[in-house]
Amino acid sequence: MSAPPPPEKPLRVMPWWLALLGLLVAVLLGWLVLDLLLAEADHAVQPDTRATLRVDAIRTGLTVVAGTGGGLALLLAARRQWINERGQRHQEAVAARDQAHRDRVQEHAEAVADAGQRHQERQAAAADHDAAERRLTELYVRAIELVGSDNPAVRLGGLHALERLGQDNPGQRPTIVAVLCAYLRMPAHGDSRETEVRRTAQRMLTRHLRADGGGWWPGIALDLTGARLDDFDAAGCTLVDLDLTGAVCTGTTSFAGAVAHGRLRLAAEFADVVFDDLTGDAEVVLDDARCTGRVSFDRADLGALSCRGASFAEASFHGATLRQPSSFDRARFAGSATFREAVFEGGLSMEHVTFEGYAGFHRTRFADMALFRWTEFGAEAWFEGARFEGAANFGRAVFHGRVRFEGATLARRPLVDQARASASVTHVWPPDVTVGRRDDDWLVLTDP
Repeated sequence: MSAPPPPEKPLRVMPWWLALLGLLVAVLLGWLVLDLLLAEADHAVQPDTRATLRVDAIRTGLTVVAGTGGGLALLLAARRQWINERGQRHQEAVAARDQAHRDRVQEHAEAVADAGQRHQERQAAAADHDAAERRLTELYVRAIELVGSDNPAVRLGGLHALERLGQDNPGQRPTIVAVLCAYLRMPAHGDSRETEVRRTAQRMLTRHLRADGGGWWPGIALDLTGARLDDFDAAGCTLVDLDLTGAVCTGTTSFAGAVAHGRLRLAAEFADVVFDDLTGDAEVVLDDARCTGRVSFDRADLGALSCRGASFAEASFHGATLRQPSSFDRARFAGSATFREAVFEGGLSMEHVTFEGYAGFHRTRFADMALFRWTEFGAEAWFEGARFEGAANFGRAVFHGRVRFEGATLARRPLVDQARASASVTHVWPPDVTVGRRDDDWLVLTDP
């Protein structure tokens, strides 16, 4: 906004005597000129000439008076014109100020009207929001009541109502997922209809964790601690911070082709569990897990894996890639365990591990250190074509079956201090390993 023009000085009224004074000045000036010229005319020698000069003197005096009066009249006319122009400017300024004032009044009225409109819109929106929230709360409470029914069919309808509610209201999805997880954590009854209700709840959870489906609920974490799951199928899901601590998983539990982020806590009891083609940057924690069937990590590509104290009947890590340090300390493999063509880009620790069956590390790559101290191999241990790019330590390991290192490459001399191997079978050791006989049953490996 431009600055307002400076105020004009107030107009001073010309006093009446100033005009009279001007007139007297004009007369006095004419009289002085007339007196001067008449005096000059009286000095003329010839009478005719003196008369002519006196007439000219009178004419000149009158002309001076008339000229002076005309000049005064011109000044008064100029002042009148200046006053008229100033009056015009004043009228224009007053009109402009009046228009600006009217514009400000109009803008203020419009602002007040707009503020009132916005207030009404906010009130209407708040009323609509409150109505929607009340309706949502009523639907949610009604669905929870159905889930709590004694009739399995009614509970099934309540679960579907919750699912529809979450599909239509993204903000309610974490709460609804928490309710479904809590339902699965509740003690299960032996009724076959209840089993179907629980399977439906499982399918609802996993259905909305698949990005290729139309009902994906991204960023949902599952808390299934202590739950009882039957044929839990999370294949192809996007898993974020899944917790199965203390859960009992019957049938086949599948995470095949899933994408994992955060941390997967899987200290549960499994029958068969499949992690084939599992990818992501998650840390998969199977500490103290129990698997009575087969566990498979074939072609999995993960950040880190921890299986401390876990127990597996049969395990397969064919072509798996573990990009961060992984640990199997104190784990137990009751059946065969194959790590064929697996890649451990971080360190691998298998201390105090028990392999009761075949242990196969055919063409396995250990990019960092590999620790097998105090590990017990109950059957054959095959390291054919394995690549040890870091330190390898087999100190105090026990080999009950054949050991094969044909084609294995070791960047450093392996540490085998006080390791023992059965003397009843033939072994193929890495170069620079010193083998001595302890008695008729055992061979002793020592570092040179």
